[in-house]
Amino acid sequence: MKKTILFLIIGFFAVLVRGQELPVLKISDNQKFIVTQDNEPFFWLGGTAWELIHRLTEEEINLYLTNRAKKGFTVIQTVILAELDGLNTPNAYGYQPLINNDPTKINEKYFKLVDYVIDKAGGLGMYIGLLPTWGDKYHKADGVGPEIFTPENATLFGELLAKRYASKTNIIWILGGDRWPENDEDRAIINNMAQGIRNYDNLHLITLHPSAPNLASNFFNEEWLDIDLFQTGHDRTQFDFENVWKGANVVPLRPVVNGEPRYEDIPDRFNPRLYGWMDDTDVRSAAYWTMLAGGAGYTYGCHDIWQMFSPGKEPNNGPRRYWKEALNLPGSGQLIFLKSLLQSFSWQKMVNDQTLILNENKKDSAFIVAARSIRNDCLLIYTPMGKPITPDLSKTDAKKVVACWFNPRDGRSKKIGTFNVSDQREFKPGSVGRGRDFVLIIMDKKARYKIPGLKN
Repeated sequence: MKKTILFLIIGFFAVLVRGQELPVLKISDNQKFIVTQDNEPFFWLGGTAWELIHRLTEEEINLYLTNRAKKGFTVIQTVILAELDGLNTPNAYGYQPLINNDPTKINEKYFKLVDYVIDKAGGLGMYIGLLPTWGDKYHKADGVGPEIFTPENATLFGELLAKRYASKTNIIWILGGDRWPENDEDRAIINNMAQGIRNYDNLHLITLHPSAPNLASNFFNEEWLDIDLFQTGHDRTQFDFENVWKGANVVPLRPVVNGEPRYEDIPDRFNPRLYGWMDDTDVRSAAYWTMLAGGAGYTYGCHDIWQMFSPGKEPNNGPRRYWKEALNLPGSGQLIFLKSLLQSFSWQKMVNDQTLILNENKKDSAFIVAARSIRNDCLLIYTPMGKPITPDLSKTDAKKVVACWFNPRDGRSKKIGTFNVSDQREFKPGSVGRGRDFVLIIMDKKARYKIPGLKN
């Protein structure tokens, strides 16, 4: 009897623990988005923390992850074999990831911290976008290296990782590591690493972090590629929406995620003297352009944070502050407003539609991007610099519509009024210029959407 009770108790706690696990992710039926196994929409709001495992202590990891969880982040992108001399410079506890830099011999003491990051993030409701390695370990280019991978050991390394983490539900594999395949051997290394993972893990999604400005499918349009991640680089002249549109025309169709856009607090094009520094305005423009163009997710980045810059660490490309101070730069906090807005309007049931914009819309930093619901009962139109908008109200299946301005900087909405659909008009936000971005919300007066930040 006692044994029976013990087994029941153990079983109860096993179910309880399993119930607390995050749901496994998959691709939606229409191939455009990411959903849970129960087909619930998944909002990829990512953060690049490339040196998280390599440079931080458990206490510091807790600080970073808790901060991001409170801000609504759902994916943290980090690397096992890190960029900044990740093979030979030990982690915060003095351990290197591999024995003699051999990818087939992992150091358990180092990997305990990898385990810790995955479990801690899961407990906070976040997934880990896990890069097995930065790209300089197979294609050094301008990195540190050394190049340690061959097609043969890449397979074995993929298998080692898959065996270790196949039961963890909160992992998304990200291959590539900000590199391009220089030759057939490089291609074989990535393909074999993916195959090694798939030999023991058919549970988790796999994508690739390409060099800028590219989509993953530009290099590897393979069966194992589930998500078409792209990087625009840290360049204010790049148009994030273009990558989303390009990805929508790739066969086979996949969800398109902006995996590395403009970073907050980074020199534009790495040249502050000529171009200045990126800020929260750049973050918001890239994010709203991505999502209203049809993207499946957006990843925030901060120049001080990706490298976990702190006293005693060598700076990479001129960070201006330590990572703990940078945790609360405005851009990271403002993305919760993006998430709230899109979730309020069931964004996975919206489509990009540039024909909604009747006014002139030159492709520049003020370019307007628009989306409508598939039920034609709401429109979301983003103007990055407060340029007036003349929307085609006939695109809605309504007689009367309610119009509001949504402020991406503070998450507040302001009602403009109620209009007949036949009354085409121009909507002016009230302020124009850099940093004065707004979203115009147009919805059927009968619709049941709850507009975020609107005071009655």
